[in-house]
Amino acid sequence: MRSILPAMLGLLALSTPAFAQDEPPPVEVDIVGGGVRTGTVVAVPALPVQNAPLAYGRDIAATIASGLRTTGLFNPIGPTGIPNYPYAQANTPDFPTWRSAGAAQLVTGFVEGRPDGNLTVGCYLFDVASGRELVRQGFAVSQGNWRRAANKCADAIYSRLTGEGAFLDTRVVFVAETGPKNRRLKRIAIMDSDGSNLRYLTEGEATVVTPRFSPDGNRLAYLSYAGRRGRVWVMDIGTGNKRLLVPGLVQTSAPRFSPDGRRIAFAMSQGGNTDIYVTAADGSGAPVRLTTAPGIDTSPDFSPDGSRIVFESDRSGSQQLYVMNVDGSGQRRISFGGPSASPAWSPRGNRIAFVRTGAFRIGVINPDGSGERILTDGWQDESPSWAPNGQFVMFNRFTPSGQSTLFAVPVGGGQARRLPTPQDGSDPSWSPLQR
Repeated sequence: MRSILPAMLGLLALSTPAFAQDEPPPVEVDIVGGGVRTGTVVAVPALPVQNAPLAYGRDIAATIASGLRTTGLFNPIGPTGIPNYPYAQANTPDFPTWRSAGAAQLVTGFVEGRPDGNLTVGCYLFDVASGRELVRQGFAVSQGNWRRAANKCADAIYSRLTGEGAFLDTRVVFVAETGPKNRRLKRIAIMDSDGSNLRYLTEGEATVVTPRFSPDGNRLAYLSYAGRRGRVWVMDIGTGNKRLLVPGLVQTSAPRFSPDGRRIAFAMSQGGNTDIYVTAADGSGAPVRLTTAPGIDTSPDFSPDGSRIVFESDRSGSQQLYVMNVDGSGQRRISFGGPSASPAWSPRGNRIAFVRTGAFRIGVINPDGSGERILTDGWQDESPSWAPNGQFVMFNRFTPSGQSTLFAVPVGGGQARRLPTPQDGSDPSWSPLQR
C-alpha cells in the first residue's frame, strides 16, 4: 500500500513542536467548571502499522491510553476489546462505529517503518459526534524512542481537551530504596514519567536524598552523605560528572536551582545555626547568606520569576513557611494552620505545595498565605514536586511497614494515583518537558 503520510500531516522531528492546525475547531465535549468532565470516554484503538513490527501499533496505543488515564479526567477504552481500523482510515475514521462504541473522542494514527530504520508515528484526535479533527501531529523517532512519541501524542490530546499545558513527556528522578528498613540502600534513579527506561545515576556508595532537576533537565543537585557528612553535589546527567557545590567539609543541604539555572539556593550549617544561602551553580563565587535568624532555616525554593524564595523555618517555635525577596529582604511568615515544611513553588507561581507535618499530608497555599488546602490523606505523605504544567503534585507515601511509593495528586482535587517504580521510591522531582 502506498504511504498516505504526505497527505496526512506535516512531519516534524520529535524534538520540535509537531504540526498543529492554525485555527483548531471547537472542542465538542461536556464542560464542567472549566474542565473536561471526568470520565470522558476516549477510544484508543491499536495503530495500523506498515513496514515495522505490528507490536508497535498496540504498544503505542496502550501507552497513549495509559497516559490519558493518569490525568484522572478521561476513561480511555482500548486498545484491547475495541475494533481495529485499516491504515487508510487513520485520517478518515468510520465515525458510526465509534459512536456505537460510546466514545466521545477517538484517537487514531499510524506507525510506518522508514528506510533509515526509524519510525514515523502519526497521531490524530477526532470529536466523534461532529467528526471534527482536533489534533494532528507526527514524529520521526528511533525505534527505541517510540514511547516518547506516544507520550507526546497523549500530551497533545490532554492539552487540546483541557486547555492545560503538557506534562506526560517528562522524566522523574527519585531515590530508589532497597534492603531492610535499618539498612536501606539509597540510589538516585531516573525514569520516564510512565515508569519506563529506568536507570541509576548513583550506585549506592553513599546515601543520597533530595535530588532536584535543573530547569533544562540536564543537571541534578542533591544531598549525599559521602564520608558521613551531608554535602550538596551537582551532577551532569548525561556524563555522570559531579562536583561539590561548596568545596570543603561544611555541611550543606536542600538544594534548588533558580529558574534560569544559574544559581542554587541551599541550606548551610555553621556555628550551630542553619541558614539559607545562594551561590552560582557553576561553582564560581562565594555563597551569599540570606537569613540570620536563630534556629533552622532550610528547604528554599525560588518563585518562577526568580524574584522571591520560599523556605521553612522554626524561628517561631515550630516549622512554618516563610517568603522573602531573592536578596533576603522582606522575610515574612505565610503559614499559620499547623507545622509546615518542604515548600515547593508551582511553575505558575500561584501556589506553593508543602507538607503538613504531624499528620504528614500534602497541601497547597497561596504565596500570600491565603487559600490553604490539604490534598492528600495518606499515612505519611512527603516531598512534594510539581508537574511542569502546575496541575499535579508528585510526592512519596510511606506505609506503616516502612515502604515508600510515588504518587501524584491533581491540585484541583481528586484521587492520588500511584506512579510505577520497580522498587521503593522517595524524594521525587518532576523534570521540565523533554526537548
